[in-house]
Amino acid sequence: MTSLPGGSDDAGSPTEPQPLVCARCGTRAEGPQPTWTCSVENGVRQYFCDTCSRENLRAIEGRLDSAWW
Repeated sequence: MTSLPGGSDDAGSPTEPQPLVCARCGTRAEGPQPTWTCSVENGVRQYFCDTCSRENLRAIEGRLDSAWW
């Protein structure tokens, strides 16, 4: 099972929403549903803000199989 930010724990009780933080620059998300890039690296979910995603688009695409682009 994977949990999303702001989800609930295994007991079914709601937890405090956790703001997303960019794994590259440390920017905190504004609002509940930002349009950020999500990456799973070594089994760990990481989020990247729009600015970092745009600045590193070539590196991101370079990691995808050619069928994705």
